[in-house]
Amino acid sequence: MEQLILWFKYFLLGVVQGVTEPIPVSSSGHLIIAQKLLGVEQTGLGFEILTNTASLLAIIYIYRADITRLLVNGIGYVRTGKAEYKADFRFIWYVVIGTVPAVVIGLLFKDQIEAYFASVRTVAVSLLVTGVALWLIRNLRGRKQDRDLSAKDALLVGLAQAVALIPGISRSGATVISSIAVGMKQDTALRFSFMLYIPVSLGGLVLGASDMMHDPNRAALLVPYLISFIVTLFVTYFAMKWFMNIMARGNLKYFAYYCFVAGILLLWLL
Repeated sequence: MEQLILWFKYFLLGVVQGVTEPIPVSSSGHLIIAQKLLGVEQTGLGFEILTNTASLLAIIYIYRADITRLLVNGIGYVRTGKAEYKADFRFIWYVVIGTVPAVVIGLLFKDQIEAYFASVRTVAVSLLVTGVALWLIRNLRGRKQDRDLSAKDALLVGLAQAVALIPGISRSGATVISSIAVGMKQDTALRFSFMLYIPVSLGGLVLGASDMMHDPNRAALLVPYLISFIVTLFVTYFAMKWFMNIMARGNLKYFAYYCFVAGILLLWLL
């Protein structure tokens, strides 16, 4: 019975990660809360890296056509210089620019940030901050499409992604909000946000591979980890599809309501 309960706990953690990774409510913050509520203690980074990898695979699958087009046309522009490939090459370049702040700050300060801010109170305050930001941009309807982006836009969104290293600040929320704030259309903001997610997550996977291999929980929790991975993979896919529909309708205000309620409840229950 204890084993079944443990498996169910990791099933729930997979659901939490899968649902919250694509949407602007902070997956890391919700995992911190869920682990405390379920009484699950993680002494290594293996679980976080594993579930993030599952979410990454789901996102890559959803955007596989865009990724293939960008890579093919980007290489085509480098080889031939044809104007028809230039827009996709520039988009790749902007993804690189937008990735730099999170990579630099993450490499230099990630451990300190997580050690200092990894508390339920921080998550609560961060959710309220996210809610305010979502509320402020709820009615914005930008005009910039992929071909209209600039290096400045990419850098500003990249800096917002770096801020999301603080637990409780949603990565997707920070990048979607900042993308809309600089004038991107809803679909462009969403695509650019998750194109930024891919290299950062791949980098985290590479840098964290050693932590995952030496995770003290790996052997004892092999089956629970596998359950969380599979659940996260499928739930992320459907949550992302749901979020894409919400973005198309411009209903981000509902996430602002959620962040306000969740943040206030957490502060009240502390």
